[in-house]
Amino acid sequence: MCRHVADNSPIGAANSQLRFDATIRHADGGYSSAAERLTVAQDVVGSIPTSRPNSRFSPEISEPNPDWFLPFEPLPWLRGGHAQTLVGNYWRRKPLMVSSEDEAVEVDPATGSRVRCVCHWQPETVRPDRLTILLVHGLEGSSESQYIGGITALAWNAGCNVIRMNMRNCGGTDTWTPTLYHSGLSADVGMVLHHFARRYALQRVAMAGYSMGGNLVLKLAGELGADTPPWLLAAVGVSPAIDLAESADALHEPSNRIYERHFLRNLMRRFRRKAELFPDLYSSAGIGPIKTIREFDDQITARYSGFTGADDYYYRAAAARVVSRIAIPALVIHALDDPFIRLTPQSRAALLANPVITLVETNHGGHCAFLAKTPSAPEPDLLSVPKDCRHWAEATLVRFLLATAGHTDGS
Repeated sequence: MCRHVADNSPIGAANSQLRFDATIRHADGGYSSAAERLTVAQDVVGSIPTSRPNSRFSPEISEPNPDWFLPFEPLPWLRGGHAQTLVGNYWRRKPLMVSSEDEAVEVDPATGSRVRCVCHWQPETVRPDRLTILLVHGLEGSSESQYIGGITALAWNAGCNVIRMNMRNCGGTDTWTPTLYHSGLSADVGMVLHHFARRYALQRVAMAGYSMGGNLVLKLAGELGADTPPWLLAAVGVSPAIDLAESADALHEPSNRIYERHFLRNLMRRFRRKAELFPDLYSSAGIGPIKTIREFDDQITARYSGFTGADDYYYRAAAARVVSRIAIPALVIHALDDPFIRLTPQSRAALLANPVITLVETNHGGHCAFLAKTPSAPEPDLLSVPKDCRHWAEATLVRFLLATAGHTDGS
């Protein structure tokens, strides 16, 4: 049985009595005998498109919220998925004012591939006992992505060590590897985790990723399964692309072409740069016009990364195949109005069937945005994280990890 936190933002006062914040549901739609005594409430879907088969909840059973959870209430003027996504991407933030040190970590000895990690360490006397959070960005992002900086600030102020990992080629490291990067390289995340855990004798480590990074951390957690090292205590995926084929195809829908063009422009620029750096490895010969993400993955990602085609790549690289084997507490946050990340009924069932996974689905939030209404008056922090954080998913992620993995020195 999986905790299913179905966060339903109120849609006007008339619907406020239908709001419920946390539920327990079996994967088959049944309920525990204890929960059956609780009130059954019908989810209010509001303006969520009903063309998606997974865009409505079944009637759920309410239960008290977990201690780390605050309901998501979107900004009243920013409810649509596209609006949240676009505004969230450009929302101005305070600069990250935390000292850091860069470290290159070899992730693939066979190719000499290294990744750049930007590290923020608490004092040496407490470092091993403090929770260390490894953060992984999304497609064509980097350690400088705004959400990575936002999480870093919250986690650092709560006493955590933070490692901002760049995927291969990202963060100015095109020359650090002869390979491309893709959604299947979960082993890179594992290499970074082991490197720092050994170096600093870390006792409590967690990992979190957004979008493509969310797929990577959940994939690694599932691949480790029962063999997860004792110091790796939790994982979080926000807007995770665990169903790669469906999400790639959704990017080509007319309403999402703005996102697809953005990704393709950056991916093709990066590929041309790799071809300049490694002309013996990469060539555009035989590659036709590429107009979709699927075509890019079929003609470039698969061709140069050991897959037979896009379908083979999407299947083998998707975390959906292994989420049933995740053995550490995991949080998955997904907005039902995410423009292009799709969560199939089969994947939702697999998440719900795993007792260590908490699935939080919101009516609103877009892709990796979750811009929230904040309290009108100051309120005390919850688990060392301010309640007035505009970026709800970032705050929820940190609270979940603190509640689940915490610190061992009593701080």
